[in-house]
Amino acid sequence: MPLSAPDKITHVAIVGTGVIGAGWAALFLARGLRVHAIDPAPGAQERLHNTIRSMWTSLLELGHTERPTLPLDHLSFAEAPNAALGAAQLVQENAPENLALKRQILTQVEEWVPVETVIASSTSALLIGDIQSGAQHPYRFLAAHPFNPPHILPLVEISGGPKTRPEILDWAMNFYGWLGKAPVRLSRQIEGHIAGRLGAAMWREAVSLVEQGVATVSDIDAAVRNGPGPRWASTGCHMTYHLGGGDGGMAHYLAHLGASQQRRWDSLGTPDLTPELCKTLVEEVNIAAEGRNIASLVEERDQRLIEIMRSRVNKHVKLTP
Repeated sequence: MPLSAPDKITHVAIVGTGVIGAGWAALFLARGLRVHAIDPAPGAQERLHNTIRSMWTSLLELGHTERPTLPLDHLSFAEAPNAALGAAQLVQENAPENLALKRQILTQVEEWVPVETVIASSTSALLIGDIQSGAQHPYRFLAAHPFNPPHILPLVEISGGPKTRPEILDWAMNFYGWLGKAPVRLSRQIEGHIAGRLGAAMWREAVSLVEQGVATVSDIDAAVRNGPGPRWASTGCHMTYHLGGGDGGMAHYLAHLGASQQRRWDSLGTPDLTPELCKTLVEEVNIAAEGRNIASLVEERDQRLIEIMRSRVNKHVKLTP
């Protein structure tokens, strides 16, 4: 299967234009690509244009584009897969997390795209092996899961299913790196990928702390923002403990503090999202929001993330022991 070099990609398609799909579209446009968007929802085209416009300032601030205005002449739209897909060298699927729906949509996509077109799914929880099952050319399917908000955060998690060819994954790592993302490659597929599972594990304990009455939602979030959050952003979780071992590194940490770590693991909570617990979480999150609506909270979050990303002068620096 002939694959174009990443810098030779000129046409891409996105299927599904919600927040994730719009984020991909904005980033593709910022890199000078022509984008064909597909979404059957009423009013989807207008929402897509408005969402990308709102993201464009962030892309300018991050240096992802030098275009002061959104190049709408590079963006086309359709309500269903059509002949315009014949020019797509990559299809980025962002449909709802429903396996049957994704299979149905991608079956339609395969009717129009050339055999050499790569098909990537942004799925956050489904297995790409299940998505590619029944596909006409399953070897070109992969998962390329971004981290929300996708136009700001660089992470994209790459994984293949049983029928995905290794060269497709190699190509994806190069393409998304060229796009300005920070791709990581999973050795095998797993529900939730890497970041989703880590986030779920931490939030489970955060919910457990609320359930046990240990601390409020506000104080738990403040603890993350002002402690482990910045440290994880700097070094990641494993390197954090390597540095915690002093000159002896990870080996020293495990030898001297591994037992206490195991005790903490054994004491972690496993809360059930009962109606009562859900009610408590909703009430406490609303208190923490201090009357601000979702739009204002998103704007505040995005600005903080932009400031953090701009402070990372040397992106993707690897610490060496």
